[in-house]
Amino acid sequence: MTKSTAALALLAALLTSTAHAAVSVIDDAGNTVTLAQPARRIVSLAPHVTELLYAAGGGDRIVGTVSYSDYPPQARDLPRVGDNKALDLERIAALKPDLIVVWRHGNAQKQTDRLRALGLPLFYSEPRKLESIPENLEKLGKLMDTGPVATRAAADFRQQVETLRKTYANRPPVTVFYQVWQQPLMTLNGQHMVSDMLALCGGRNLFGNEPPLVPTVSVEAVVAGNPEAMMTAGIGATRPDKPLADFSMWEKWKSVTAVARNNLFIIDGDLVNRAGPRVVQGAAEICKDLDIARSRRPS
Repeated sequence: MTKSTAALALLAALLTSTAHAAVSVIDDAGNTVTLAQPARRIVSLAPHVTELLYAAGGGDRIVGTVSYSDYPPQARDLPRVGDNKALDLERIAALKPDLIVVWRHGNAQKQTDRLRALGLPLFYSEPRKLESIPENLEKLGKLMDTGPVATRAAADFRQQVETLRKTYANRPPVTVFYQVWQQPLMTLNGQHMVSDMLALCGGRNLFGNEPPLVPTVSVEAVVAGNPEAMMTAGIGATRPDKPLADFSMWEKWKSVTAVARNNLFIIDGDLVNRAGPRVVQGAAEICKDLDIARSRRPS
């Protein structure tokens, strides 16, 4: 072997070593996730995770996912490994994943603990703020070695959010009651991404200071708070206009401004309940609805 051939061989070996160098990120649970090489076989355990993986350039790496992972459309053809309540652990192990992306509070803790006990690397994804979504995209892109695609997707998301912020954030505030469920009456606090979306549009969450992420509240507390608008999520892609939580219980409360002015808005649930790139579309819907509420103020 000549010196030049040996040098080329050494260079190739170094490049190969670099290409398969370990990658490391910190997930939303604060854990350091390290892979010996970029992930090639990924199991997604939440619909929002599936959307993040596709947006970050890793759709072709997903070998299994859960029920309701239906976006983008090609995700509907992926093998299923259960849902957020029950996972098929044997099925997951059989897929031989080199990365499992978990919804921190959406997947059963005992089952995710068992996956970790099997030595399978887990990345916990639970964006609580709009800014966390592009961060998730970039981290997943690093773990998959799809950095350029993930970086572009993150930049596009940040730009869309900033456009909404410049357009709406300084408009007169609107107090909002966000209804998650009717019986019992449930809402969301200020730590949930929905509150971040409301704030982006100049909205104020009536129960933003409640300690639980999903607090149970009384009808009397809502009436006393007198929200100017009420919002709830629709079922999603199948019926975005069909509410998960019915507003009919409020019909008799004409003293509540939101009811008196018919400021009762249904948002496509897929755009607000999934912490993926499409939440910016949900935020745009919220912004438009709050502007409608402003337009109904007495002159």
